[in-house]
Amino acid sequence: MKSPLKSAFSGWKIILAISIGMLVSIWMLYNSLSAIQYTECTSGSGTHIAIENQEIIDFHNPDHFKPSAGGNYRVLTLSESLNEINWSGASYAWIAGAILFMVSRDFFYIIRIRLLTKKQLGWRAATYVILLWEFASALSPGVVGGAAVAMFILNRETIPFGKATAIVIITAFMDNLFFVLMIPLVFFFVHNSALFPPDESSSLILSWWFWTGFAIIASVCLLLYITIFWYPKLATRFLLFVFRIPFLKRWRIVGAEWGKDIERASKEFKQEKRSYWLKVFGATFASWISRYLVINAILNAFLQLGFIDNIKVLGKQLIMWLFMLVSPTPGGSGVAEFAFGELLSSFSTSAILLAALAILWRLISYFPYLFIGAILLPSWIRRTQK
Repeated sequence: MKSPLKSAFSGWKIILAISIGMLVSIWMLYNSLSAIQYTECTSGSGTHIAIENQEIIDFHNPDHFKPSAGGNYRVLTLSESLNEINWSGASYAWIAGAILFMVSRDFFYIIRIRLLTKKQLGWRAATYVILLWEFASALSPGVVGGAAVAMFILNRETIPFGKATAIVIITAFMDNLFFVLMIPLVFFFVHNSALFPPDESSSLILSWWFWTGFAIIASVCLLLYITIFWYPKLATRFLLFVFRIPFLKRWRIVGAEWGKDIERASKEFKQEKRSYWLKVFGATFASWISRYLVINAILNAFLQLGFIDNIKVLGKQLIMWLFMLVSPTPGGSGVAEFAFGELLSSFSTSAILLAALAILWRLISYFPYLFIGAILLPSWIRRTQK
């Protein structure tokens, strides 16, 4: 029986996927850089006022504002945002550091995937896997992520689909474990009031949302741990349940095979020594810290931050990342920029500067993957054609 993986990578579908990926990348970049944004200004010097009875103002939504000669909001242009940034020699050094942290993030992900595949993937293959994984994540809503696509990518790199699924489950477990361990640590050193907005009503809502999300992530982490290390048959039963769907029934045997592969991979992983798992988690930890230090580097490029301030920034990013994780937009677009400004507003009173830094952050950490992935995808498909 022909596997659904084979048909998923047939000729015209590949060309269509590459074309859509490149067009979406260009559209999202253009949409982000040309988006309208309002910013507060001195009362009487603006041209708009916020519409009354609007509980939450969306600074990107013109419907939330109306013209007024003596208003206290005005349209913020991209050029104004970028002109607000005062560059210095130290700024360039910090931005170079931010780019280096982004490279480090992927480097440690590459190390992790090589560890989990027992070095079955060479450096080149592992690099392709991680960059295409990031590409899929950038195109997917935050609530979906690129994990589902990653299974197909690993399978095309000769990793059995069941084992590829087990590897993706382990990466998800490790990522969630980092979050579950870091949150209590941050709140141990930094008071709750320093991590949420000063406004009491907003802080209460965000705090409730955050801890609810944290509880969900902790529960998912426990479920993933049980699936791989205690009861892998759970994955098999889930796959068999999925393949009961009418249009998937003809591949039910394939689903059963994948389940058996997961069980075999689980048995293999359970035999690994503690030092092996410490290496895997160490790579996970280094990758996530590198990811977070990108924002620290960008803020240090233009603001004077002390050691405790940098710890607060790391803590706020854990909160921001949760909002991006539950975002329905591709790569958390819109939500990420809004959360950046809201959570980091205590470090600068300039909404324009924060908007500019948010754009700079996304230009470094998000948009490159859209274009790198679209460029690499054709050559990767040719290389793995066999």
